[in-house]
Amino acid sequence: MAKDDEVILLGFWPSMFGVRPRIALDEKEVAYEYREEDFMGNNKSSLLLQMNPIHKKIPVLIHNGKPICESFIAVEYIDEVGKDKAPLLPSDPYERAQARF
Repeated sequence: MAKDDEVILLGFWPSMFGVRPRIALDEKEVAYEYREEDFMGNNKSSLLLQMNPIHKKIPVLIHNGKPICESFIAVEYIDEVGKDKAPLLPSDPYERAQARF
């Protein structure tokens, strides 16, 4: 991800699914804005409802206005976009499958 890219992560601090993309962004040294969502209540932000209208859940990674939903999909996206840094997953197909498991 380029330095001037806008990266926002919608999450909820105790959610293990919300932590995955945070770790990936930190590993790739990507600057991002973290926005806490009301995961348990009915006070979901308009941004969350706009970016994930189907499931209305976190995490949502927003890269230059484009949403990426689901934690593992976001991690793979971060890894693919941030190819200039060390890969998050092994290159060997079996080892990569084990890491995904």
